[in-house]
Amino acid sequence: MSDTTTTGKTGTSPRAEVADATADATAERSTPSVPTRTPDRLDLPIVATWDNAELERAMRRGKAPELDSLVGWEFHGYNTPAIAGLLGIRKFVKGFFRASDGSTRGYNVVIKQNGGPLEPWVSVRLFGRPIRHGYYEVRPVDPYARDGLHPNGLLLDYGAGGNFFLNPSKTLRDYLVQIDPDDPDLLLGKACVALGPLRPEVGYFILQRGHRAEG
Repeated sequence: MSDTTTTGKTGTSPRAEVADATADATAERSTPSVPTRTPDRLDLPIVATWDNAELERAMRRGKAPELDSLVGWEFHGYNTPAIAGLLGIRKFVKGFFRASDGSTRGYNVVIKQNGGPLEPWVSVRLFGRPIRHGYYEVRPVDPYARDGLHPNGLLLDYGAGGNFFLNPSKTLRDYLVQIDPDDPDLLLGKACVALGPLRPEVGYFILQRGHRAEG
């Protein structure tokens, strides 16, 4: 009959407990990020259930996010149009940074399309690093300019982002608002396309603060 010493869990040796704790810590570090949910506040999965009429009302009621609250962060992104799922661009990440000239700029990150907004955001990596693309400049909306649709928001101008001249993302013009004036972590956007003097609307997207940007 063995005389095994047990602590904590019944029948578990101290060495096994250490192994379990190490495995749990490793799993925690490797778990992909998901939007944090709190029952008493709006979050990305809730806003993703709104119809276009409610999204438009939220766009008109929202306020422009503070630029400093965006810089250095990456946000989980979710495109609401059904066609985004068919095109494989439903989920994405937007990051923001301060350029050497003092302007605020940003980029998109390719994300695995692994399901709805309750599933983790997992980046697609190349040579061990996330794939960044679709760069843009961020600035307050000028209500008198051609891209002045939502003067209460920020403009994400892909035409000023330094993208390759044949990159179709150069035509994108996104508007971004903070839905709740007291919550800078949940944002709503509207994407438009610049076609000469026309600015047809493409659809809405939702952003929720994720984590500090890598590098």
